[in-house]
Amino acid sequence: MTTPFPFTAVVGQDDLRLALLLNAVSPAVGGVLVRGEKGTAKSTAVRALSALLPRVPVVPGCRFSCDPASPDPSCPDGPHEPGPGVERAARMVELPVGASEDRLVGALDIERALAEGVKAFEPGLLADAHRGILYVDEVNLLHDHLVDLLLDAAAMGASYVEREGVSVRHAARFLLVGTMNPEEGELRPQLLDRFGLTVEVAASREPDQRVEVVRRRLAYDDDPAGFAARWAGEEAAVRQRIVAARELLAQVRLGDGALRQIAATCAAFEVDGMRADIVMARTATALAAWAGRTDVLAEDVRQAALLALPHRRRRNPFDAPGLDEDKLDETLEQFSGDDVDGDEDPDPDGPGGGGGRPAPDSGPEGDGGGGGDGGDAAQPEAGEGGRPQASGAREQSAVRAAEPFRTKALSVPGIGEGAAGRRSRARTEHGRTTGSRRPCGTLTKLHLAATVQAAAPHQRARGRSGPGLVVRRDDLRQATREGREGNLVLFVVDASGSMAARQRMGAVKGAVLSLLLDAYQRRDKVGLVTFRGAGADVALPPTSSVDAAAVRLESLPTGGRTPLAAGLLKAHEVLRVERLRDPARRALVVVVTDGRATGGREPVALAGRAARLFAADGVASVVVDCESGPVRLGLAGQLAGELGGTAVTLDELRADSIAGLVRDVQGAHGTQTRGTQGTQGTQGTSRRAA
Repeated sequence: MTTPFPFTAVVGQDDLRLALLLNAVSPAVGGVLVRGEKGTAKSTAVRALSALLPRVPVVPGCRFSCDPASPDPSCPDGPHEPGPGVERAARMVELPVGASEDRLVGALDIERALAEGVKAFEPGLLADAHRGILYVDEVNLLHDHLVDLLLDAAAMGASYVEREGVSVRHAARFLLVGTMNPEEGELRPQLLDRFGLTVEVAASREPDQRVEVVRRRLAYDDDPAGFAARWAGEEAAVRQRIVAARELLAQVRLGDGALRQIAATCAAFEVDGMRADIVMARTATALAAWAGRTDVLAEDVRQAALLALPHRRRRNPFDAPGLDEDKLDETLEQFSGDDVDGDEDPDPDGPGGGGGRPAPDSGPEGDGGGGGDGGDAAQPEAGEGGRPQASGAREQSAVRAAEPFRTKALSVPGIGEGAAGRRSRARTEHGRTTGSRRPCGTLTKLHLAATVQAAAPHQRARGRSGPGLVVRRDDLRQATREGREGNLVLFVVDASGSMAARQRMGAVKGAVLSLLLDAYQRRDKVGLVTFRGAGADVALPPTSSVDAAAVRLESLPTGGRTPLAAGLLKAHEVLRVERLRDPARRALVVVVTDGRATGGREPVALAGRAARLFAADGVASVVVDCESGPVRLGLAGQLAGELGGTAVTLDELRADSIAGLVRDVQGAHGTQTRGTQGTQGTQGTSRRAA
């Protein structure tokens, strides 16, 4: 067995260390979500925590880790007779991103259930994690329905498995820890709210601390067992402190003064719902127990707010998580006259550790760089200035986007088989039942009627004599279901001089931000290609991080010629590579341009040939026509016809009528001919689509 890196040997990351320890003291806090870029020891700290948890007594032979002092009366392996148990180490169970629903919650043997009436149940990871730690790395990449199941089990302390009327319930109480890199995409706000605490982690910029990180890591790699032995004393001390804090927890008093401060803080920061108040109360109580006190102080309330509120204030993917500490201090000061539990006022400028934060040299390791994808979104990109520009086509600095607005759905035609989402029709594991098929591998969704129909003709030959149905494995039928999938929405944005009018480009950016927000809500991947001057750039490769796309868009300058063909060819190459990586995910290309093409030989003809590549591949597309003024050339409509898509004007998009204009991209294929009939034909297409 591999020796884990000692928790007390990891360097830095005070907040991460404290949040993990508080959940070890009081699992009712609700778990921890750890946000940070790659290489910041998120996984190292979580795995190291499991060695600090006290050993747990279990019923011998019980697959569900029942406590012998109070066994679960509905345990599938029960009922258990009272008796002595055996002790084992607390488990840390890891949930892989690609896990199936059956792997998470467990699986029923449907064949035996139908033929014999036996609930033959194979436990899943939730059963393995009972009374231990359930760790989900890259939780933001986990399928939404699995996250829902996971958080429901964590909230209820139990897991329910139901298959065609056959149900099994077992206890599932665990310390839930999720880690994620925000660059790979965000969790939905309602899922963020289900995590008790959240911490942001980043690598230290202090050279001495970085040196210590490297020194300890190299020493561990050379001799894991010897390195762990050198930290055994510190590990034992923290383990004993966790046990003492657990025993003290029931004696901690949360007075009316502290409760008033908690309620006032949540109200001041306009946090939705009441879960934040409850989590703050439990966290403040755990902080007091960790510090060895029986009264909750104002400093406990302050630290609880810093851990429990930042992720609950995020209203959309373009909001940065965080908390205004000056406002927090003002709120606490305003309500400090209530004499929080009769203790003297704590130092508001202290470290906020509830008196119990471990020393910095014994915290979780920070072994990576910490700047995110970097850059102030309001600053122009300095590297763009060196590109050759046409005379008179002076580059303009980035302009701010107009206020985003709500859009309606764009969808890709046909039925796909991509990752679960909310945009286009697809065959999925969840949704309405549309038919049945023979199962390939493990049966997950039984189609009962089709199974009975397959088994019925063979009952006499199988010697059926009783009321039960004789079912063979060949009779089982898998239900086919139709739901929604997430797509790759690839934005191809014209940033040339013809788009450089400040008011116009601000409106264009506002429209794209609106579509980005829609992509976030529909669980899409997004990418951003821009073109201007001498060529095209991939401003953002396909990613689940919609806010990263918003940052790139906000800092986009304009100017130069319009290499439309280069932009389309670059987008076509991005799609080709992405199909190799994720062949099941279908694409929707959104071209934002006025349709003009300049620079080089025959720019219009080259753009037409590039556009026809998308039509030949059957890629769904929409052209957002940014042309303005009394005289319209209708070039964007012609481009839409070459792409095999449809066109919508920017004004119509801003009128909040995108769904009426392009309710389904499939409708565009019926208007391709009209889209190539010049100005009048293009405008007619837009009006008819509305």
